[in-house]
Amino acid sequence: MTNKLLNVRPILLLLLGFGLVATFACASKPASTSKTSVKSSGSSTSAPRPVGTASTAPKLEDDILILINKHRQSKGLPALTNNLVIETEARRHSMAMATKRIAFGHDGFNIRSKIVTSKVPGTNAVAENVAFGSSTAKEVVDGWLNSPGHKKNIEGNYKLTGIGVARDQQSRLYFTQIFAR
Repeated sequence: MTNKLLNVRPILLLLLGFGLVATFACASKPASTSKTSVKSSGSSTSAPRPVGTASTAPKLEDDILILINKHRQSKGLPALTNNLVIETEARRHSMAMATKRIAFGHDGFNIRSKIVTSKVPGTNAVAENVAFGSSTAKEVVDGWLNSPGHKKNIEGNYKLTGIGVARDQQSRLYFTQIFAR
């Protein structure tokens, strides 16, 4: 799958605690300054079929934002502001991964990016971090901060964010954080 991704940060596999944690980072720059565009990580095979239901985890989303903003402030960066449009897109993506409607990764990132830039006035750049396998906000944020691509998004020149966490039927957590400026 990673051979089919263009302009996507390398996959980071971390062994945290007892579980394998996988994370991906993706960014889209304004069309006027970008030399290449980000392509969806879709494959030639059909998307996985939904295998069940999933639930959201708003408390984890809040905890992740608190940890991200503490990190940004420690670096002299302004706190990110949660945006409902961006949060909705992040939750949709996490829910789609948790219900197996799409594979884990950045499938549909270009669509999410276009929705954000069209619905949030003045937005011209979007980035995304995704992860699964962590069980706490601290684990997922630590995993992202230990990955150069994810850390770059977290410390990037962004003002807005939205975080979505979904729990699948086996209680595995899927995380999406979208950044915008």
